[in-house]
Amino acid sequence: MIFNKSIGLDIGLTKIKAVSLSRQNNNLILDSFSVMSSPPKGMLSEAPIDEREMAQTIRKTVDGLKTNSRSVNIALSDNQVYTKVIEMPVLSDKELSLAIYWEAERHIPVALSTITLVWNVLKKPLNSSSDEKMQVLMVGAPTNLIGKYQRILQMANLTLNSIETETLAIVRALVSADLPPTIIVSIGAINTSLAIIRDGILILTYSIRTGGDAISRSIEADFGITPAQSEEYKKTYGFSKVGAGQKVGKSTEPILSSILLEIRKALAFYSQKYKDDSIIQQILLSGGTARLPGIDLFFAENLGIETVVANPWKIFGGKPLPSEILNNASDFTIALGLAMRDL
Repeated sequence: MIFNKSIGLDIGLTKIKAVSLSRQNNNLILDSFSVMSSPPKGMLSEAPIDEREMAQTIRKTVDGLKTNSRSVNIALSDNQVYTKVIEMPVLSDKELSLAIYWEAERHIPVALSTITLVWNVLKKPLNSSSDEKMQVLMVGAPTNLIGKYQRILQMANLTLNSIETETLAIVRALVSADLPPTIIVSIGAINTSLAIIRDGILILTYSIRTGGDAISRSIEADFGITPAQSEEYKKTYGFSKVGAGQKVGKSTEPILSSILLEIRKALAFYSQKYKDDSIIQQILLSGGTARLPGIDLFFAENLGIETVVANPWKIFGGKPLPSEILNNASDFTIALGLAMRDL
């Protein structure tokens, strides 16, 4: 039996990616995918003319899927929302719906009247009388930002089926029940998100405002080259220790070191909170910057933890996939995770 198609739409700063999936006999089927460059101002502009251009590009991207469905799942960048994994006493759904607003006032530094608050129980003890607490993911998104996405999608003749954070989509695409304790590091264009996974559950997530664009600007400044040339340097040499890669690596090391510092903070949090033998065993790199040569070795050598570039497509079990997807696997993690939401 084939279920209805599900579309994941990743509206990025530089690229818009769409993935259409269906499920047949418990197997995911990749129906189609589509990629287009984002307009220069992307979602950053509030001008009506820029919003119309964004809507047109989004519509063309989804049209490229060649599917009749017009309902999409989208994600907000983690630096646009307030996200917190909190521990609470075991509560009923009704009790939680009241208590969560008290927690939100403690953790969210803006008026609750300006945000849309959603929450999800990540882990709930079976025995309510035990000392173990339930873990709840709380997300507050600016209501005006959600309205902007709804407006642009409507102009694109699309229906918003669901909206969540990029990290949640990434976790859905990459995390399986047997995954060992892991830190997922997703390096986007303007921000980097960290997520700690334990027992298949998200226990910590936050983001910092640095990413691939900062790396490109550093190369551009140090080498006196154009933005286009710095992108080519970054993709060609990355952080390898051979030839020109050594010079490029020195130029970009301060940016990676800032990400490294945040990973160390996350590791310290984990070791302090969980004092058992279940240590962080691996780092999964995601996002476009994860494809740069040598970046996995940089983190592995500095942290002493196995570091691999995540391949979200491994869930398809070796089935033939287009080369554009296989060669840029980590780029599609968010779109794939969004499409998996309904299947």
